[in-house]
Amino acid sequence: MTAAADATLPRRPFVVGLTGGIGSGKSTVAELFAARGASIVDTDAIAHELTAAGGAAIDAIRMRFGDAVLRADGALDRDAMRARAFDDPSARSALEAILHPMIRAESQRRIADAPGPYVMHVVPLLVESGGRSGRFDRVLVVDCPVSVQIARVQQRSGLSAARIESILAAQASREQRLAAADDVIDNGGDAEALPAQVDALHRRYAAAR
Repeated sequence: MTAAADATLPRRPFVVGLTGGIGSGKSTVAELFAARGASIVDTDAIAHELTAAGGAAIDAIRMRFGDAVLRADGALDRDAMRARAFDDPSARSALEAILHPMIRAESQRRIADAPGPYVMHVVPLLVESGGRSGRFDRVLVVDCPVSVQIARVQQRSGLSAARIESILAAQASREQRLAAADDVIDNGGDAEALPAQVDALHRRYAAAR
């Protein structure tokens, strides 16, 4: 391919996969990167859109699970679905089979259209879904001790420690996430320590495009 032809190809965005366990502070970190100009593509946000009233996944969810997992307004009842999925692994697999291809397709569309100097692709289950798999240039893990995760989730959600521990058991371990990381943000202490860590990584990612 000639240099002139290569110049006509669209620029591939530099993509950072941002992940971390429940309560680790992924959303806070993503907001800090967004404030510095990064484009954010959040799979949880996409999942909420797909499962809102009239969302693209609702008809398939109704056909598979019935109206018992839907709210009166037609949106997915996330608490009911979560309880069912944790009690029945096959239900969780069926829900993932519906949502994951839709989330992947919409994520790729948003990444391709992203205007920022790089894309921060927030994927809570990045490690569980196969790690890098060619999708990311870097993997960034937001890390904190498990005890901190439990305390944060209890404070914001009111879930019991037993339920939080069951959620943690279904996720990759802290050690597995750290083994998959290219970069790590320590969020085990005061939030005031985050901006300096984000600044350093932002400079590195922006220069890599």
